[in-house]
Amino acid sequence: MDTHILAGASALITTALLAGCASDTAAADDAELTPVTVVLDWTPNTNHSGLYLALENGWYEEAGLDVTVLEPGETSGSQLVATGQADFAYTVAEGLLPARAAGADLVSVATVIEHNTSSLLSLATDGIERPRDLEGKRYGSYGSQLETAIISALVACDGGDPALVEHTPLVSDDFRIGLTEDQFDTAWVFDAWDTIRLGSVDGLDVNTLAFRDWFECIPDWYTPLLATSATAIEDTPEVVEAFVSTTARGYGEAMEDPSAAADALMAAAPELDEELVRLSAEWLAVEYAASSAAWGVQDAAVWDEFATWLAEEAILEGDPRVDEAWTNEFLPESS
Repeated sequence: MDTHILAGASALITTALLAGCASDTAAADDAELTPVTVVLDWTPNTNHSGLYLALENGWYEEAGLDVTVLEPGETSGSQLVATGQADFAYTVAEGLLPARAAGADLVSVATVIEHNTSSLLSLATDGIERPRDLEGKRYGSYGSQLETAIISALVACDGGDPALVEHTPLVSDDFRIGLTEDQFDTAWVFDAWDTIRLGSVDGLDVNTLAFRDWFECIPDWYTPLLATSATAIEDTPEVVEAFVSTTARGYGEAMEDPSAAADALMAAAPELDEELVRLSAEWLAVEYAASSAAWGVQDAAVWDEFATWLAEEAILEGDPRVDEAWTNEFLPESS
């Protein structure tokens, strides 16, 4: 046999053996990673930037985790976590507390944004500049008790009559169409997304009533937040700590470098409007932790006041054991 052929065959065998060893090593490395599932509260958006930054940079793998991101389906992320079918979920305080009161195993381990960034958005031509201006106006409603209670509290606190506000069912989530086609006069939006979309991207002349400007009338609360289960905290605290601390690292980077946050989100969800994503990332960079450098930190007073308010408004029935509903223990000291 030709020595060149023998040499070539030998080289191929050696290459195959090396490839096999590399494959076995990679498989071993993968086997060492702990699988973790996290369920979003909506489709990917800038509220999730820290998660996607950590994924893109390989920080979860560095922490020993193999993280899979799921979008919510008919079953919410909170339900999946409470029943042990997912490890973490993005959710909201107004959902977590009633669920806990009903017996769900849910614990908030970080707030994504320090303060509520909700607003009531309207076209400037409608002249809604303060809550009492809602008298005689149509509020586009999802039909929830929380909406009715918040709108009523705002209007009454500002000296108006909540009974004069018309609650009109929303036909769709496209607030631009709803406002410009006169389906309603105002709607509940989040400033980091729809206010930027309608005002800065679509160029509409809009007014907003930011909830954070009226916390003397309504409570602050955490929306969104990151939750896991008490079972996970008890059984695998090292996994919870690894995921939460790494996610905090991602949000810390999003605060420092909103352009990188936008890049990571666009890479994961290229169908998004890039202008909206970049403007939103810039806006949220100073809102994730508005009063400190530490992302994710929750305040007992915020939880207590919101739970009390929900109970007074007959939205919360039963005892959610508020002291056990949240924890900061897995956040790094300098997140």
